[in-house]
Amino acid sequence: MRLVENERPDSSLSVRLAASETDIRAAQALRYDVFFREMGAAPTAGACDGLDVDPYDAWCDHLLVEERREDGARVVGTYRLLRQSVASERGGFYSAGEFYLRRLIDNAAHGGGELLELGRSCIAPEYRDTATIQLLWRGIGDYLSRHRIGHMFGCASFAGTDPDAHAAGLSYLYHSDLAPQDVRVGAHARHHVDMARLPIGGYDARAAWRSLPPLIKGYLRVGATVGDGAFIDRQFNTVDVFMLMPVDAIAARYAKRFGAAA
Repeated sequence: MRLVENERPDSSLSVRLAASETDIRAAQALRYDVFFREMGAAPTAGACDGLDVDPYDAWCDHLLVEERREDGARVVGTYRLLRQSVASERGGFYSAGEFYLRRLIDNAAHGGGELLELGRSCIAPEYRDTATIQLLWRGIGDYLSRHRIGHMFGCASFAGTDPDAHAAGLSYLYHSDLAPQDVRVGAHARHHVDMARLPIGGYDARAAWRSLPPLIKGYLRVGATVGDGAFIDRQFNTVDVFMLMPVDAIAARYAKRFGAAA
């Protein structure tokens, strides 16, 4: 399913949902290049060489940004999308392994709308620009318009496994962007890492904002809030935080910024 297109001076990019196993393997290959070769993630026993594969791939939708070239299309960006109606029939949400989601699921059951988990986001290094990012977000916007989504959520990461290396950024998120109590998700107690590593006034807010990873800043710009507690993912060599985006609250800002119906 082709969604939207965008021209670049040197190439033509488009975004669509994966429609075949070949499409999914192309996304998995890009993920492997970014997560394992570039970021230093540790493959699990029996992992497919050159592919980032896990059981969730089989029932998720995969959003692809492709560069169309004379020798064929190349996947240069991807997102993995998992709706609550699908997750409930399978193995649940991926994020449930790191964060306690019951409060968010209860909210959805009482009229909060279906949940959509965003995950496995990555872009090839030479395509990490506004054009590619906007295509991914416009593709998500089109997806939202096709389903009754109340909240989007997912994990976003700081590089490395030392939370103190990101003390200012984590503290900024906790003090400035903590989710409302009724939908606030917390890291599992056995893995909970305090995000408020510095008190208010103990860091430069502007410098802390600048230190945030681009994906986290992008989420915040469209109205995201964060959960309570970080999770250290040693396999993927990251410190993960939970990001929550209420679709109704961000729709106008989202549509204005990316030209998509939300």
